[in-house]
Amino acid sequence: MSEQLATQLDEENNAFPIPRDTNTASETTSDLMLAKMLQMQFDREFDDQLRREEKKFNGESKVSISFENYRMVHPYEDSDSSEDEVDWQDTRHDPYKADKPQTTPRRGFTGKGKNITTKHDAETCGRKNTARMDNFAPEVHVGDGLGMDLKLSNQVFNSLKQHCYSEQRRSARLHEKKEHSTAEQAVDPRTRLLMYKMVNAGVLENINGCISTGKESVVFHADGGSLEEQPVPDEVVLKVFKTTLNEFKNRDRYIKDDYRFKERFSKLNPRKVIRLWAEKEMHNLARMKKAEIPCPEVVLLKKHILVMSFIGKDHVPAPKLKDVVLNSEDMKNAFYQVLHLMQLMYQECNLVHADLSEYNMLWHEGKVWLIDVSQSIEPTHPHGLEFLFRDCRNVSTFFQKRGVSEAMSVYELFNAVSGLNIPVGAEEEAEFMAEIVALEKRNEDHVQKRGKKTFPVTCEDERLRLKRV
Repeated sequence: MSEQLATQLDEENNAFPIPRDTNTASETTSDLMLAKMLQMQFDREFDDQLRREEKKFNGESKVSISFENYRMVHPYEDSDSSEDEVDWQDTRHDPYKADKPQTTPRRGFTGKGKNITTKHDAETCGRKNTARMDNFAPEVHVGDGLGMDLKLSNQVFNSLKQHCYSEQRRSARLHEKKEHSTAEQAVDPRTRLLMYKMVNAGVLENINGCISTGKESVVFHADGGSLEEQPVPDEVVLKVFKTTLNEFKNRDRYIKDDYRFKERFSKLNPRKVIRLWAEKEMHNLARMKKAEIPCPEVVLLKKHILVMSFIGKDHVPAPKLKDVVLNSEDMKNAFYQVLHLMQLMYQECNLVHADLSEYNMLWHEGKVWLIDVSQSIEPTHPHGLEFLFRDCRNVSTFFQKRGVSEAMSVYELFNAVSGLNIPVGAEEEAEFMAEIVALEKRNEDHVQKRGKKTFPVTCEDERLRLKRV
């Protein structure tokens, strides 16, 4: 019975067919168009995001990386879009870019007969030179020479090219000097980082500012912190040796012949030379401190920064001997102190200051303090006695100008400090210097033969040696 009922119902349904919807095709087309529009909108937003990522990735770099291959490019252009949305820098074909001149073929000429044009043609070379200006550095503004059909002669182009090359080298030198070398009352980033590390480590509480500048270093005042190995004074100075050799180019003559640093000296690396210079001052100060000579006490050496005790009080540095005003008795006392200090340096410390003058002597608490001994050398140096004679001249001249009657002459002072008895002849300085050079020559020969220091010799021994020869 159920089968008969099902058959009857099927026949009734076939007798009344379902009418077809005529809008189905149009609805399908509308959905497809809507999907395409949504996809285009999504792709446009993706391109905008990619453009922002590209700009952020490249930053201000002269060399940029393009994300062109990752963009969703569409064949149509939105009529409602403004000109601001079009970024010609991101397209491979700039519609406003002038066409570059046609290059000559490999055979070197074009045309035939009277119309032949070689690669040396003035107009062709001029246009080619104008196009080659695009290869200049980005900071050189060449303008739109191609659009104006500008023709540059070879002479003008070569001059511009040489000028751009010179400017690039000058800019690189200035940038490197700013980044890698200390300047007047300033430090480079590496030095600044070392100073910050000292503060962070607790060696220094804070750095107050610059108190002195010279041809070889910049001196800063700082408040001392603490160290595990030794106590740190309340007030210290940071002597930052300049990493540029512009102002003090003859440093090597003070260090390359010093047997302590001779094997480590390298003129090809200025930064390492400066570290040796700082290390040399540290060793010289240690010798002087051991001999109880008034001088700064070394606290710490970090590459080309030397931390020393501060000579002064309450952030006020002790005055230099040339600036201090003393009465006649104090000035006389200062002369004898300097004489005694020079003798101690030469005989006990085995050192010659090599730059002693009223500029490198401080007056503090009624005593003369010696500073700036980075260039100090040993008497066995090939020019050690000459430097000692120069120091004696500076000291003798200064105290004689200040009216110290007890001040010795330069020759007497030299003999008193060195322990030599070089006689002063009729010609005085010429003969005196000849004796000094002879002693230096003998000392240098001895060092080269035996490889060790010599002992101080007297002029009588030198004259006996010359007579035997």
